[in-house]
Amino acid sequence: MEVPAPPTLLQLPLFPLRNVLFPGGYLPLRIFEVRYLDMIGRCHKAGTPFGVVCLTEGAEVNHAPVPGAPSGDGYANEEFHLVGTLASITRLERPNPGLMTIRCTGTQRFRVRSSEKLKHGLWMADVELLPDDVPVPVPADLENVALAMQELVRGLSARAGDPDQMPLQRPYQWGDCGWLANRWCELLPAGLQHKQRLMSLDNPLLRLELVADLLEQMGLGQPMSDAS
Repeated sequence: MEVPAPPTLLQLPLFPLRNVLFPGGYLPLRIFEVRYLDMIGRCHKAGTPFGVVCLTEGAEVNHAPVPGAPSGDGYANEEFHLVGTLASITRLERPNPGLMTIRCTGTQRFRVRSSEKLKHGLWMADVELLPDDVPVPVPADLENVALAMQELVRGLSARAGDPDQMPLQRPYQWGDCGWLANRWCELLPAGLQHKQRLMSLDNPLLRLELVADLLEQMGLGQPMSDAS
C-alpha cells in the first residue's frame, strides 16, 4: 500500500525569531521592518498564515550594511531550525505609520524542504506540514503537572487582570498531554535549543514526560497545596 505524501505549502513567508512557537501558543509581535510590514499586511488581508522558525544565527531585526561594506544580499546572515510552526493572525492594529502590532496563534508544525531569501530580506519556503499531536489523556502519574499548571494560571490571571495580557489563552485543555506540555515549554526558563527539541517531538506523551523531568530538576511541578 502506497503511503500518501505529506501535505505541503509552497512559498510560505517565514518570520525567523529568537523564540520557539508551539501549536496552540500565543504570540504578540510589534512589526516595523519593511520586509515584514508588507508580508504581514498581505497575510492578514488574505487570511493566510506565516511560518515562525527559531533563529540559530542572526538577529530578529536586520539592518542594511554600512555604505562601503562588502556587498551581499543587503542583510546580515540568518540561519534557522528547519522545523517551525504556522502562525495565524488573530488581531492586527496600526497604532502609527510604519508600525503594526499583531496577535497570533500557533497552529500546525512544518518542516522546511527548501527556502530562498529574497532581495529585500524576506525568507520564502516550501514546507511539509507535520501531523497534529494525537490527543493523549494525561496519565495519573503526571496529573501533578496539570494541577501545578492550573495553579500557575490562576496566579497569572490574578496578576494580569486583562485576559488579553495572559501568556496562555483559552480554551484550556488540562487533560491533554500535547497541550499541557506545550504550555509548560512556553513558560519554563529553558534554553531555545531545548525548547526546539521538545517542539520537534512527534510523541506528545514523551514531550510531557520530559517536561515533568525538567520541572522536577527545577523543584517545580507540584501544586502549592501538596508541597512539603
